[in-house]
Amino acid sequence: MTSQPTAPPGPSDARPSEAADDERLTVMGLLAEAFGGLATRGAAQLAEHGMAPVEFEVLLRLTRSPLGLLRMTDLSAQTSLTTSGVTRVVDRLVDRGLVTRQACDTDRRTTYAVVTDAGRALLERALPDHLALIEQWLVGPLRAGDDLDTFVRLLRRVRDHVVPCATAGSGGPALPRPAD
Repeated sequence: MTSQPTAPPGPSDARPSEAADDERLTVMGLLAEAFGGLATRGAAQLAEHGMAPVEFEVLLRLTRSPLGLLRMTDLSAQTSLTTSGVTRVVDRLVDRGLVTRQACDTDRRTTYAVVTDAGRALLERALPDHLALIEQWLVGPLRAGDDLDTFVRLLRRVRDHVVPCATAGSGGPALPRPAD
């Protein structure tokens, strides 16, 4: 004789509560699912070039910054990493010859991460594949619907609200000169 499963204790109405049906949860869920899918595809593509996503992010941010350098604290502010996390990633990149550290000639407390020629070369090799992936899975569908400009504007607004330091140290007249 087989026993039938029993329903868990609780109300017999299986409909979600009003709070569980809130559209904000749907928006957040869609964002998380889209990001997760893109991140998984991106990580696999970057692994083909011998990079973890966080290493790619650090190399890209350094390469896109004036003089190819950022203060370690600014690099932490621009990424999702803690200062100790940035230190560990930069250590790995230094060991591979992709980044160097440089002291600031005007503030002994400041250390810069500086992308090397080898770091730029690795990034240049990875970028065509990475850009093709982004075009296929993110930008292309938005461009096809003529929604890309709106998406970028809204995404920037949310980013600036949630991560106001996301562009810290990436330009402007306040950028101190590193030691030569």
